[in-house]
Amino acid sequence: MSRICELTGKGRQVGHNVSHANNKTKRLFLPNLQNVTLMSEKLDRSFKFRVSTHGLRSVEHNGGLDNWLLKQSDTKLSARALKVKRELVKAVAAAA
Repeated sequence: MSRICELTGKGRQVGHNVSHANNKTKRLFLPNLQNVTLMSEKLDRSFKFRVSTHGLRSVEHNGGLDNWLLKQSDTKLSARALKVKRELVKAVAAAA
């Protein structure tokens, strides 16, 4: 399973460990991923995602999963999140 956030697209970064003698060795910076269940109010269902803690804070800041998915571009979303977004767009269009 790849270390990529399903909602933000945040993945691993490459950098250096730098010693006191200024020796540099390659290392990875991995995102802090958590398995979470997020509730969609408009679809009245819950969905399981693997999300970074930064992404989870962003979802909460934007007022929940529904608002986040509608604002987010399709390129950053995973296939599962994109499927949920399409369902959500259909539900919003049907309600209007």
